[in-house]
Amino acid sequence: MPMNRRNIIAATLGSTAWLLWSRDAGAAQAFEVSYSDAEWRRRLSPQAYRVLRQQGTERAGSSPLDKEKRAGLFGCLGCGLPLFHSRTKFESGTGWPSFYAPLRNAVRTRTDNALGMRRVEVVCRRCGGHLGHVFDDGPQPTGKRYCMNGVALIFRPDKA
Repeated sequence: MPMNRRNIIAATLGSTAWLLWSRDAGAAQAFEVSYSDAEWRRRLSPQAYRVLRQQGTERAGSSPLDKEKRAGLFGCLGCGLPLFHSRTKFESGTGWPSFYAPLRNAVRTRTDNALGMRRVEVVCRRCGGHLGHVFDDGPQPTGKRYCMNGVALIFRPDKA
């Protein structure tokens, strides 16, 4: 293909469209909890909005939930759905809260092709909020590492 203005523009637009599509693949799914963009912005802090609604990532080591050791449930900050029990949390050394298994019917996964790599995105099954990604380098019994953004989670300790 000759390098002329028309071909450069077409290639740029095609690459941009692919990147946007791959980032938003599955974004049109219907979820039980749904708000307008303005309502999500009102309900969430700017950092939580960026992670939950725009598939952002918090800085490693920035969440106190990474060091949370009490018994309890970790839930979705967006809708409150319980997602992970503390029994499945482990120290991954990554700087993000990590779990080897979610609660039954708590999360959905979808392919994330953003940033030129193929990963498995984890979202809340009730509100579709981006939680993080799942990898195949976790401990037994599952071998999975659900690497979650702490800013996307809430923690409810068990009552003693």
